[in-house]
Amino acid sequence: MVGLTGGIGSGKSTVSAMFESLGVPVIDADRLAHQLVEPGQAALDEIRETFGEHCIMADGHLDRAFIRQRVFSNSHEKQKLESILHPRIRDRIVAWIGGLEAPYCLVVIPLLLETGQTDLVDRVLVVDSPENEQLARVAARDGLSHNAILAIMDSQADRETRLAAADDIIENSSDIASLESRARKLHSYYLEISHAG
Repeated sequence: MVGLTGGIGSGKSTVSAMFESLGVPVIDADRLAHQLVEPGQAALDEIRETFGEHCIMADGHLDRAFIRQRVFSNSHEKQKLESILHPRIRDRIVAWIGGLEAPYCLVVIPLLLETGQTDLVDRVLVVDSPENEQLARVAARDGLSHNAILAIMDSQADRETRLAAADDIIENSSDIASLESRARKLHSYYLEISHAG
């Protein structure tokens, strides 16, 4: 099992899609989190109980902008949200891994290091990008303010910590072709070591 992580806007989704196109099973903690807060899910009910009715929009969906603003400006609130979501996400990842028959899989966990979940994986793959590029990508993608993006980045492990924890690194600071080439090389390497093991 390979755990893929990286800071916000580093290119995790792009890299995981490349592995997926090579036939690698990919499970994404962020996608699981989205599923867990759909209307009718127990996690959404618990979030409503914890944060109040105002965190739910008129259509019954979670008001993500409200929650994001609330948790990234208050570490205690962030811990409350994580205590609701993280155990459920971990349970789903463990169940998914248990049912796999592929040589290896990619588990995308943005907060892999912060949540101490490296025990789920055999290797840590970090997608690394200069911080100014992360800021530019997130601003273009999500329309968040500079300060909001910095608050999210400050809540994540810093670049040096991630790089120190990495078994493998994909640099995302040039073109897509270079990124694809690195992903293909790592894919071959992971297949090789999974067969050897």
